[in-house]
Amino acid sequence: MIATIAATSAAVLLAAPAAGVLGHRALKRSRNASLMKIDTPNGIDEQGFVRIGGIEQWISVRGEDLANPVVLELHGGPGASTAIFGPRTRSWEKHFTIVRWDMRGALKTLGRSGPEGQGDIAFDRIYADAIEVTNHIRTRLAVDKIVLLGHSYGSAFGLRLARAFPERYSAYVGTDQNIHDAGRDDSVHQDLLTRLRAAGKHKELAAVEALHPDEQRWTARERAMHAKLLATSDPLTLDTMKKVVMGSLWFSPLHSLRELGRFMKGMTLSEQITHATAGSDDWADGTTFELPFFIVQGEKDVLTSPELARRFFDDVQAPVKGFALIEDCSHFAAFRRPERFLELLLTHVRPLVVSASPAAAGV
Repeated sequence: MIATIAATSAAVLLAAPAAGVLGHRALKRSRNASLMKIDTPNGIDEQGFVRIGGIEQWISVRGEDLANPVVLELHGGPGASTAIFGPRTRSWEKHFTIVRWDMRGALKTLGRSGPEGQGDIAFDRIYADAIEVTNHIRTRLAVDKIVLLGHSYGSAFGLRLARAFPERYSAYVGTDQNIHDAGRDDSVHQDLLTRLRAAGKHKELAAVEALHPDEQRWTARERAMHAKLLATSDPLTLDTMKKVVMGSLWFSPLHSLRELGRFMKGMTLSEQITHATAGSDDWADGTTFELPFFIVQGEKDVLTSPELARRFFDDVQAPVKGFALIEDCSHFAAFRRPERFLELLLTHVRPLVVSASPAAAGV
């Protein structure tokens, strides 16, 4: 999905006079690099490769004060690194130490050893990597527990980790939360058909109507096609993809022009992961969580239904739980309105995790 939009956006950019486009990019990247500088006495700014699951995987650790709670962010896509949002989420690092990890098959991890060096790009393999990354961060930063932040498809990993390891995580926060119900709720699919009919998109409508009624029988390519149409058929989501996602990638001081193409390649390479959760049922897996549990969803998300996320949330049993909608947002709500997302974290999550554990002693 993102890969297709990225390719289109890049073509439009490069059709303009190259010197002007690249000059503007260089200026904006320089400003973003200055914005991202961390020079506080107890701050941390580390990016590099760590051996996880038998291969070198890229991990970033950034924050202004090591005494702050640690947040491990699981990116979505699959294969869509959230490290591109660094300048947009810079304010988060004043209150949290943010850990971002390019999973196997994604961006910098993909660039380290190429497609042939990624090993098994599968759900169970990446889930095992996530456990290893969790333990690495707990040891590296000398903390017992960390906040687990699952974004989009990363939240499918997040739910499972939060259920299984409450002793390692101080809270779970899902945003653009994926809820799997073994295909019982097809409202997202039906809404897509309605939008395509209303827009007179006959070719796209025919492609969607030709899909097997059982989503579990879709191929990885068919799932990607469906996701692409979910995004491109909705003006708010498409605007977010172009301005927030592609804009962040284009102006990221951490990423080169070559990595723009690698971002797209990683998304395509990682499509295969979604097959593992096509028939999953989060209700059957369990609605009891032994840690604080929060979901923050875009009010108008057409990819991950806020109504379905709310129904699951209502059935969750947890010591503390909270649900919030970010107004006038579709998918990528936390990155379209990062200050609103931070406000929710500071109001509902940080007080809990700070009071529950001693501050980190430093590194």
